[in-house]
Amino acid sequence: MEKTIRVLVADDHTVVRTGLISLLKTKPEIEVIDEAVNGVDAIEKALLHRPDVVIMDITMPVMDGFEATRQLRKKSPVCYVLALTVHDDPEYFLQMVAAGARGYIGKHAAGQELAEAIRTVAAGDFYFQKKQLQWLVEEYSRLANRSNAEIIAEDAMSSDDLKILSAREIEVIQLIAEGLTTPEIGERLELSPKTISRHRERIMTKLRVNSSTQLVKFAIRNGLVDVL
Repeated sequence: MEKTIRVLVADDHTVVRTGLISLLKTKPEIEVIDEAVNGVDAIEKALLHRPDVVIMDITMPVMDGFEATRQLRKKSPVCYVLALTVHDDPEYFLQMVAAGARGYIGKHAAGQELAEAIRTVAAGDFYFQKKQLQWLVEEYSRLANRSNAEIIAEDAMSSDDLKILSAREIEVIQLIAEGLTTPEIGERLELSPKTISRHRERIMTKLRVNSSTQLVKFAIRNGLVDVL
């Protein structure tokens, strides 16, 4: 007999959660064991029920899907995350994968595809759509073909550079390294996205870098963020 896949649904919109749960109830191999309204709620219920798969929305109050996924990866590595989101964008996708999601699917997807994604992720495999695989290949190619100038600039960064940054700029770097987007950083710091963009530009000028990847490595090297 096929093992039942135990699923937790995390989404802040009641209508979406209700519709999703109703859809999954038509799949005999899937059991929805609970639902969550934000990232904190999702972590608490995942640790309580130990589901096989957490279907995770990204944009949620209190704690977003990025941070909830990162924390779940640390606290319950065998609880796999499948991102189900309206964000059809490589930046969101790559950040969610970096956070630890094993699958990523749009909310426009058909029920059959969602069920297949759940089965794939529950088995410990990755589920990405064709377009998302292309984004992964492009990101890998970009990293593999970095210029010598970028590598030299990266190696030149040291803890001395912390002294030329303001407290606010360090906060921005920390949040970039945590995978937050410009609008999310603005919301966290109660600043406009335009102001965050200006902070980012000044930071990159001060540190002599030209990519977010280098900023993340700077944050890791200087202990500004925790790494696994």
